[in-house]
Amino acid sequence: MKGGILEVFLESAKGIRHTNLIGKPKYYVIVECGIQQNKSKLSKGDHHKVFWNEKFNFELSKSECQKLTHLRLRIMDKELFANDTGFVGEAKIYVEEILDEGNEKGVIELTPKPYNVVLDDETYKGDIRIGLKFISNAIIKEEGRGISAMEKSNDDTIWNKLMEICKMSWWRFSIYGRKLNTSEYKRI
Repeated sequence: MKGGILEVFLESAKGIRHTNLIGKPKYYVIVECGIQQNKSKLSKGDHHKVFWNEKFNFELSKSECQKLTHLRLRIMDKELFANDTGFVGEAKIYVEEILDEGNEKGVIELTPKPYNVVLDDETYKGDIRIGLKFISNAIIKEEGRGISAMEKSNDDTIWNKLMEICKMSWWRFSIYGRKLNTSEYKRI
């Protein structure tokens, strides 16, 4: 099936809101392109300058290329002691003209540039740097499209890590820590 591939390069952010009261923030971004979405890895850096340097590919059919108006990038902060996350801000990037020009030329690429991060109260705080590339007339596969399964990262919480340590210790104690009686010595 013919369509197009929209590559989104998530570079960095700076000056965004710091939502943690204590501890170093760990930011990630949810990139939404129509009905498809991807989740970035956790950031490196602090809230003054955050780095991801990650690329996402979105396969779009011809009809999706015509209907798509914008990308939505939601910046989230992973909380240290909770499974929920804090909303930091979002950015919308309008891509209609990029898709139209890419369909005419075959390929169009925009180097990363800053986009304003909008908060809940419609004010701006910081910016996020995004690069875009659109390749038209690409062969895309129909299966496996739609909303990507976002990885559950509940294993990163302190409580879950502590439980894993306890399970490992109990297992080691029950298997390796028991003493052998004299009849078991003879079998070895």
